[in-house]
Amino acid sequence: MRLAADINAIAPKGKRKRIYALQPKGKLYRFRTALSLVYLLLFFGLPYININGNPLFLFNFPKATFILFGRIFLPQDFLLMGVGMLVALLFIIVFTLLFGRIFCGWACPQTIFMEMVFRRIEYWIEGPGQKQRIADSKKWSTELYVRKSLKHLVFLLLSFGIANTFLAYIIGVADLGKIIREPVAQHWAGLTAITGFTLVFYAVYAFVREIVCTVICPYGRLQSVLLDKDSLVVAYDYIRGEPRSRKRRSSATAEGDCIDCALCVQVCPTGIDIRNGLQLECINCTACIDACNGMMLKTGRAPGLIRIANEQAISERRRPRITAKVKTYIGLLFILSTAWLILICSRSVFDATVLRVPGQVLQENADGTISNLYRIKIVNKSMRAAPYSLQLQDSRAHIVFVGKHPDSLYPGKATEETFFMKVPAAAIRRRKEIFRLRIMSGQQLIQSRKATFIGAY
Repeated sequence: MRLAADINAIAPKGKRKRIYALQPKGKLYRFRTALSLVYLLLFFGLPYININGNPLFLFNFPKATFILFGRIFLPQDFLLMGVGMLVALLFIIVFTLLFGRIFCGWACPQTIFMEMVFRRIEYWIEGPGQKQRIADSKKWSTELYVRKSLKHLVFLLLSFGIANTFLAYIIGVADLGKIIREPVAQHWAGLTAITGFTLVFYAVYAFVREIVCTVICPYGRLQSVLLDKDSLVVAYDYIRGEPRSRKRRSSATAEGDCIDCALCVQVCPTGIDIRNGLQLECINCTACIDACNGMMLKTGRAPGLIRIANEQAISERRRPRITAKVKTYIGLLFILSTAWLILICSRSVFDATVLRVPGQVLQENADGTISNLYRIKIVNKSMRAAPYSLQLQDSRAHIVFVGKHPDSLYPGKATEETFFMKVPAAAIRRRKEIFRLRIMSGQQLIQSRKATFIGAY
């Protein structure tokens, strides 16, 4: 695999060079635009979609409550979340081995907002990349100051909108509405979060930009260890393209198809030259493919000099193929995903833990019974309130509740109560007895839990 580093984004003195990317034109760019519109509609619309009163997605880290497709997941679902993270990690490995960083260029929120929203606004206000480069290199005029100010104002307002939507995924639309409507003094934490997110998004899209993809994002760093010669990436066909020449081809010369126009470099959002080989900074946005195909058609050459391919296929002049290693990873991913789906489908509506209260062994009562003190903690993981009661399977014992006994469990909330289990002393056969505690929702048995009863010292 040809893995190269590019220094197009570094100035001669080692400082960062601002990238003035040209706006791509072509079939792939139009397709990316359509997909981006769908993504943006989903991003801004999903927080407002509810299922049975619950949001479609919620990632409330402060309260450790997560909702996926309307189903509540709590810390008690640690096993599910752990297996889910393994599935996600293995999926990333398989996807990268097959398609490189195509996710970065086509589906990553950073790229979509940067290239399809903020960069286009920049084109609209300041003009094409070449015009921006020339204007910034000269002494700024009053018009340019006005344009820059307008651009940054729009960027800040957009960042504020994104920050509010992002927060809606964390705390929910209802709580976000309270922050907006109610006095600021009642929601200092929420206001601080919105302000912080706004400034972060503004800094990223106005100043940091491609540095997120080339330096900060860990997925980009993983590329060097996940990709191999059979991974599909945006690749330059160096066999067909070299040697480069700006001259018109003739039968007496051996020039390649590349005319060294550098248009592939000018449209690249990370400022690399794809002709130098596969690079960590390449996000597979395919902008260079559109640029090169357009130039090939203008010069009467066949398109595809830069295309989705892999190093092995280019060097051996064959079609890409799936290797045995990737097939093995796909098999493991299928097995792990199946196990995860089985765990989700078999997930109980209630999660109950029954423990004897520490320090309490047994009590001998005046009515001839022996009692043990227990505490039960139950979490309702359904999307609605459910009736709740406790029963004992063994008729020898009965339950006496301490304090008020709740008759309902509410979504996403834990309920704790304390109770005595009483058994006639004459009915106790062993020092330790095992009783089955039945957790009921109306007439339906939800769960059954063991309770160890101490009958004698």
